[in-house]
Amino acid sequence: MSETIAAVATGAVLSAIGIVRLSGEDAIAYADTLFRPQSGVPMRESSPRTLVYGSLYTRAGELLDICLCTISRAPHSYTGEDTAEFQCHGSPVVLRTLLDELFALGARQALPGEFTKRAFLNGRMDLSSAEAVADLIDAESAESAKNAAGQLAGALGTRTEGVYSLLTDISAHYHAVLDYPDEDIEPFRLESYEQSLEQAAAELRALLATYERGKLMNAGIPAVIVGRPNAGKSSLLNALLGYDRAIVTHVPGTTRDTIEEKLRLGRICLRLIDTAGLHEVERLGVERSRSAMERAELLIAVVDGSEALTAEDKAILAAAEGAKRAIVVLSKKDLSESVKLQTTLPVVKVSSVTGEGVEALGAAIEAMFPLPDVPAGGILTNARHADALSRALDFLGSALRAMREGATPDVVLTESEGAMAALGELDGRTVREDVTNRIFSRFCVGK
Repeated sequence: MSETIAAVATGAVLSAIGIVRLSGEDAIAYADTLFRPQSGVPMRESSPRTLVYGSLYTRAGELLDICLCTISRAPHSYTGEDTAEFQCHGSPVVLRTLLDELFALGARQALPGEFTKRAFLNGRMDLSSAEAVADLIDAESAESAKNAAGQLAGALGTRTEGVYSLLTDISAHYHAVLDYPDEDIEPFRLESYEQSLEQAAAELRALLATYERGKLMNAGIPAVIVGRPNAGKSSLLNALLGYDRAIVTHVPGTTRDTIEEKLRLGRICLRLIDTAGLHEVERLGVERSRSAMERAELLIAVVDGSEALTAEDKAILAAAEGAKRAIVVLSKKDLSESVKLQTTLPVVKVSSVTGEGVEALGAAIEAMFPLPDVPAGGILTNARHADALSRALDFLGSALRAMREGATPDVVLTESEGAMAALGELDGRTVREDVTNRIFSRFCVGK
């Protein structure tokens, strides 16, 4: 990894500030070639992590920008290598020209996630922390950002390190007794570790139990809006989004397909789907609506509050009663109320015209999806992590069963070491190179 990489870290759009990053053995030398500090002290002699004011030039000596530059020296940098960073004015032309100048000096374009990948390979962070960087960038709610920041700080490793350490101790004790029978080592007794293994399994089980909620926290909760034609579904969608996404008319059945949008409602993120009315006007639209209902974690049943219940309203309410989670919205609160409801589901009255009731709807939905009471970073959100933990838990279960059935220590140890290998995949101790490459390919360029 001696070659020097460079990338624009702030995207190719107009902005107040644009950042270009360098990492590698020639990063500081390239900075000195193009940047002239106002103080006259070259960057190679400047203090690390200090912003230096100066002028940026092309190789031909043409002034490119007046900007700031900072350096960090290996191993005390984000990547563990020598790094340099230019903070320029955010003109895409300036940033592109600077990048071309760096390439001409010998740097190459950084691949997506390559800065963070180097940080992982150089031991600056473990794999789960590196993945948290991407989760933090992609976070769409305060809770997602808080959890990702906790994992970036090593929360996931903290919760699993005790289990890994226990398994390491068991394996080391067994092999020490086996390899050095003449040494004064405490005899290896499987039964002395049974309670510790049970506690380890309980710890992994508790962490794995957070995954379903964590997955919804990161990806958004699939929520479908259903109701008879002209009940106010599309008006509700538009009111929640704050703009007209769906066609709203007084003609029943104008939504012929499903419409999906992501939005924040209170502290949660919803993947909100408006559907065609559940009637037989457009069979394809109805089929897609039913499919969306089956996939949804939340069903929002919209009933026109200004009219008496129809047979179709009652059918929709019955479907809502059988859903995983459901809430009833009595729409058109600004009009006269004519409907009488008998349901065990939460009911919120909403006016899509005035916005009255929208905040209450958000609070009611938020209460249906409580977050686990764990420290920041303690919610599992990554499918790869969940798979590794699940396999580790299976191995621990097999080890405990073998122990209780009187199996020989080597059988129990084989299962325990399988659990260690699975846990090692979380932080990269045992991860394959192709898995590592796939993980970092989802990152943006410049990170």
